[in-house]
Amino acid sequence: MSGTTRRRFLGTAAATGGLALGTAQRASAENGAVAQSVAVLGGGVAGLTAAHELAERGFRVTVYERKALGGKARSMDVPGSGTGGRRPLPGEHGFRFIPGIYHNLPDTMRRIPFPGNPGGVHDNLVAPKEMLFARSGGREDIRIPLPWPGNTPAELTPDEIRRAFTSVLDTAFNLPLHEALYFANRFLVFLTSCDERRDEVWERTPWWDFVRAGRMSYDYQRILAVGITRNIVATKAEEASTRTVATLLEAFAFNLLGRGADGPLDRILNAPTNEAWIDPWVTYLESLGVEFRVGWTVRDLTLGGGVIAGAVVEDPQGTRRTVTADHYISAMPVEHARRTWNSAVRAADPQLAACDRLETDWMTGIQFYLTERTPILHGHLDLIDSPWSLTAIAQAQHWPGHDFPADFGDGTVADCLSVDVSEWDRPGILYGRTAKQCTRTEVAREVWAQLKAALNDSGRTVLKDSVLHSWFLDPAVDGLGTPHPVNEEQLLIHPVGTFHHRPRSATRIPNLFLAGDYVAVPIDLATMEGANSSARQAVNALLEQTGSTAERCTVTPLYRAPELEAFKRHDRTRYRLRLPNVFDVG
Repeated sequence: MSGTTRRRFLGTAAATGGLALGTAQRASAENGAVAQSVAVLGGGVAGLTAAHELAERGFRVTVYERKALGGKARSMDVPGSGTGGRRPLPGEHGFRFIPGIYHNLPDTMRRIPFPGNPGGVHDNLVAPKEMLFARSGGREDIRIPLPWPGNTPAELTPDEIRRAFTSVLDTAFNLPLHEALYFANRFLVFLTSCDERRDEVWERTPWWDFVRAGRMSYDYQRILAVGITRNIVATKAEEASTRTVATLLEAFAFNLLGRGADGPLDRILNAPTNEAWIDPWVTYLESLGVEFRVGWTVRDLTLGGGVIAGAVVEDPQGTRRTVTADHYISAMPVEHARRTWNSAVRAADPQLAACDRLETDWMTGIQFYLTERTPILHGHLDLIDSPWSLTAIAQAQHWPGHDFPADFGDGTVADCLSVDVSEWDRPGILYGRTAKQCTRTEVAREVWAQLKAALNDSGRTVLKDSVLHSWFLDPAVDGLGTPHPVNEEQLLIHPVGTFHHRPRSATRIPNLFLAGDYVAVPIDLATMEGANSSARQAVNALLEQTGSTAERCTVTPLYRAPELEAFKRHDRTRYRLRLPNVFDVG
């Protein structure tokens, strides 16, 4: 069968009570092979994606997950918050953001059946109408509508790109004209840079230096340097790789133009994540025969005869045992995965040791539950001037299938304001301490104060203390206010040089493969899309290793504008001659 036909058949089979497992087993038999077993170590987006692709190709899959399926993407219940037959209040590690630049993750979502949805879980995505850059200190807020164009724009030229960016920065962001012109020119330099210049020069150039932020105005620094890096990718502008940051900007720019995008710039789920996505996914995978071992922690990998002979795991009762399979996909976050790579495993493949150079940082969510709907805006907020680099979204308005007070909590909560805290090492405005130095209660009070400082500025009262019912801080954070705070669910960050330390999905150990947002993938960013893409690569590598004739997973790269390819070819020649980009005026 063609890939599309086969996927539709499997999805229909699962939705109608499930012939999918038998179909997968028959597909394996038709390939002339006994179904091989795969241990997927980690049940986040990478692990579930790997299980999905393998199970649809007839492999026997067992997923081992130490905490909860879905990883950082999951939603979670606030303990003891539901009364009177209502569900507990919805908490989460951080709010969902699934932009149109993603292609691989949406493809997976379309293949997860959901009752009443022809397009599966993907139909649970909704597009916010706008976004807001909220300012404090009397500065004017920047409200940006998010239309989704229905037709392809005219051919791109460097002059058109420069004019468009200058206009947006000069009018919407109210930057001085010379700064808007300069940033537009720097963006044009990157757009027309060849891959070699991006990988070697811009990868080793901090974003702060590339955009010359140190010589620009406060607004330029907060919006175009700090706002893009710290608030979105949790990396300091002075350290962030220009290659990573500018690639993200490039993708979003093409998305806004309707170029090569899967959908609108901003998309979120229309219900708590587990309800709208993760739980249906697990149900579908179980229908394909995938087995789950939740509460099982991977401690070590045993090497024997040049291959992985077993994975040492700790079960929920704390008993250590060795589990075996034909193949192993390590799908844990890098800070957990590298703890399982002992010296023998590392010696077998030097790229594993290089992963020690990859860095993680804190980007953690807190939810505020309010007794009134909060009319901030229909979309995401970016609090540009907040010391802790806050981003947020009011969720109830985006969940039309829920009457929030009737469905959640004690009946008095009408909204959930979900906030991501990206800066944990800078003093706040309330206590003068960093987030890590504050207690959990002080963190909540500080974040609330920073939200009010931005949203209640200029005489407005958007947030009132009287409507604050309660709050929930990600339990992965512990020890706050002590000398040794910990965060079990950190985020991969992207300082200069990171690109060159990211491993491939295939390793030199024939039956070990890597999946996770730290693996080298087309989107060089710690995202669910990166996790999904890496899992597809890992499955493809496994199929190659086994000589399987099964259809390979599609890995869709970021969009490349054909009009700019000639400029990139020209720049390749200049790069090899050690000349700057033709638009680079310094």
